[in-house]
Parts: sequence; C-alpha cells; structure tokens
Amino acid sequence: MTEGSLDELVTLPLSAIRETAGALASRIVRTPSVDCLAPAITRRLASGTRLNMKLELFQHSGSFKARSVLAVILSLTPERRARGVAAVSAGNHAIATAWAARSLGVNARLVMFKTADPARIALVRSLGGEVVIAEDVAAAFDEAARLQAEEGRYLIHPFAGRFTSLGAATVATEWLEDVKDLDAVVISIGGGGLIGGVAAAIKQIKPSCLVFGVEPEGADSMARSLAAGAPVRLDHVETIADSLGAPYTLPYSFGLCARYVDDVVLVPDAAMIEGMRLYLDGFKLMCEPAGAATLAATLGPLRDRLQGARVGVLVCGSTIELSSFLRLIRS
Repeated sequence: MTEGSLDELVTLPLSAIRETAGALASRIVRTPSVDCLAPAITRRLASGTRLNMKLELFQHSGSFKARSVLAVILSLTPERRARGVAAVSAGNHAIATAWAARSLGVNARLVMFKTADPARIALVRSLGGEVVIAEDVAAAFDEAARLQAEEGRYLIHPFAGRFTSLGAATVATEWLEDVKDLDAVVISIGGGGLIGGVAAAIKQIKPSCLVFGVEPEGADSMARSLAAGAPVRLDHVETIADSLGAPYTLPYSFGLCARYVDDVVLVPDAAMIEGMRLYLDGFKLMCEPAGAATLAATLGPLRDRLQGARVGVLVCGSTIELSSFLRLIRS
C-alpha cells in the first residue's frame, strides 16, 4: 500500500498491549501452550516441523473473545458501564459478553438470531445475559441500535476496534513468554480483530516470527480485502465455521492485518472437519471448526512452507454443542 495508507495509520503500540495484559492478568485464564506429540498429527507434518498449540478453548467462556470483551468493558467509564452493554451475536461473542459483563458487575443485553444454537442461547442466559431474539441479521442490528439510542448501552462490536484487538493481543504476549522459539504462528480469521491484535504483538516482540491467517474458502473477506487493498464486503458466505463467517472487513482490523500479517490462506470445510477429528483422536478435544482451521491450514496449504519450522497454532475456541460436533465429524 502507498505512503500514508490505512495500514500505516493503524497502530497498536506494544506499550498499550502490555498495559492491557496487566489489566487482564488476574481476570482471565493463562491458557496452556502445549507441544503436539500426537502421532495422528505429527506424521502429517512436513519433515522437521514442530507444532505447538495455544489452547485458548480453555479460556473463560470457551474462546479467546473473553479477553477482547473484558478489555472493551474495562475501557469504559463508570458512567458508561452503569448504562450497560449490548452485543449482536449468534454464539461466541454473546457468550463472552455475558461472562465478561457479569464478572465486572455490568448488565448485558444480547441480541441473538432465532437460528442460533439453542444451547448457546441457554448458556448466555445461564451467564446472566438478557437475551433478545431477532428474526434475522437486519432486525438484530436494528434492535442493537435501539438499545444504544433508547437505553444508552455501549454496543460491543464482535471484531472491530482498538480495545478488541488489544485484548486479543494478550494471547500473543503469553504465547511468546511461554514458547520463545516460535518461527511462525497460524491464526483463524473471522473479522480480523483476533489476528490483528496477535500479529501486532508478535511483530513488535519477535519480528522474525511469521504470522499466517486462515479463512474458510466460503468466507474469505480478509483475503479479498488484502488483495484489493481495501476492506470489501462479500455477496455470499457459506461455511460450517459460523464464527469465521464475517461477510465484510472493517478499516481498523483490516489495517492491522495489512500492516502485520504475512499471508492469508484458505481451507475448505472438509479440512476443518478433519482437523476436528484429529484433535478428538489425538487429545480428546471437542473443537469447533474455527478452532480446527489453523491445524487444517498447517497440514494443508502451509505444510511445505512451514517445513522444519517451530509452528504455533491457535486453537481459538470450542463453544460447539455436542450434537452439532458429532454431526460434523460423522459427515
């Protein structure tokens, strides 16, 4: 991109990342980083490749999003917190918002789609979130706008914004403290808030470490945006990985990706399902498709490029319901 372009204007200073990590440290789980020794996986790697897994599925609320939502709410003034927060989501973001809000004593109203998994809706309610069911995406965002205008609630975006990416960046600070010899990391992309934060931290702490993103073939908004040099909107999204199905990118997360991410690759749904099977067979982990996407990329389009490297894959979450998990791995 040209001088003065978006990727050069968007920054996430390491000092701010470390400050956020300090603020979150006592409130989140320092998730484990585990070397992969499962034969079913290691025999599929290129010669000499060593795999490390950052198990963020063990985070509060079942995904990395707890970090981002906490960072956003902690950034609000007491007056803003007193008015409550709102979010629009079919799953992970609503669960994380309900958990984070309850942990900070903040009221949360979550607008969820009528097609959302009933188990996820029940989980949000069990965490203290007030659920509003919307007929479709347009109706959901209309309701969120009403909650902002009439109740003064702060709307927490699922992937865009400085504090969202600052929270996500704390994944990387932990990871590099625990595993200092990483040559590359592979991160799933929904809207780009996660990988934007992780990449910003990694490139400022260990610039030689490569950062690869992975998207589903049927939801490749970031890959298309980076190719176009600007955020784009997809006409259609089709993937089993609902948490990676953002139909568009937004300037802030796009700018972070354009500045710090080395490359983005695509994987088919079938490869994510195979990754889910491998995690189940090798570690008895019930991983959602988004969490398995990084393994799918490492064993697929990135396999030869990562030969001989010490590679980290982020297992970003597991809020999938049992019947859905079984249906997918049996398909």
